[in-house]
Amino acid sequence: MNNPNVTIANAPISWGAFELTVGILDTVPAADQLLDLLVEADFHGVDLGPVGFFGRGEELHHKLASRGLGLAGGYIELPFSDHERLEATFPELDHLFDAFDEAGALNGPPPRPTIADAGAPHRRSHPGRAANDRSLGLDDAAWERWAVGMARTIERCRARGYEPTLHPETGTYIEAPWEIDRALEMTEIGLCLETGHQAIGGGDPFESMQRWGDRINHVHVKDARLGVMQRIIADEMPVESIWSERAFCALGEGDVRVDEILSGLTAIGYSGWLVVEQDIMPGPGDPEAAQAAQHANRKVLATHGF
Repeated sequence: MNNPNVTIANAPISWGAFELTVGILDTVPAADQLLDLLVEADFHGVDLGPVGFFGRGEELHHKLASRGLGLAGGYIELPFSDHERLEATFPELDHLFDAFDEAGALNGPPPRPTIADAGAPHRRSHPGRAANDRSLGLDDAAWERWAVGMARTIERCRARGYEPTLHPETGTYIEAPWEIDRALEMTEIGLCLETGHQAIGGGDPFESMQRWGDRINHVHVKDARLGVMQRIIADEMPVESIWSERAFCALGEGDVRVDEILSGLTAIGYSGWLVVEQDIMPGPGDPEAAQAAQHANRKVLATHGF
């Protein structure tokens, strides 16, 4: 029996469509093709991807509504601890809200502004290291600025009628378990349980779910190969290597405790979007291989009543 409190979505990045590829690589599937593939794999919602990828205004609404799809959310990185830069970036956040408004009423819960820290060059060039090297993180003064910046961001989201969620992201200041904990302790932001990025950031997303279950208001479920991430760290490869080396894999093929997490979400009574992501850089064999993986991922969810 399907869980009526959870709506299953996927994300364009599972087919290789995201900010580093759209309009850059010709191996990215067209927006209409991607949406049709997603419906064929029995997903009921989709993440926005880069703003404009699925069109704007009535076009965006029609592309989703005509396929019976809801809009799960949209991703953005913000420099919370640098208030001058943050204010300069807020128009991009407003642009995201505008797209949400244009999508209009659709199936499923309202979309979540899925916000991540913007990081810094030294974090992007040393992904995964902060779990064991806190010197790469923010100092106490910067954490205080970070909390103020996050509070301003939450206020801006709510003023537009949307409740945000914090997305842990490798190569940023919210990556390692201790950084996620501190961000949640210092602010009232809800947590996106991001099983892949939390795992390769040095944490255990199952333990994070147990610790912060009452703060989880969004879920991105993915699997990850920790051996690939360990090689990226050992070889001092940049954050982009996570996608090019395909650290993320189909559910059940990596090291994330996917079955326990899915069962745990039901146990804690999670309600909202559950977005499958399998981040890839698109290659010549995609989207066929990506589509096969998403059919397999959907079957994994179905075995847990989703």
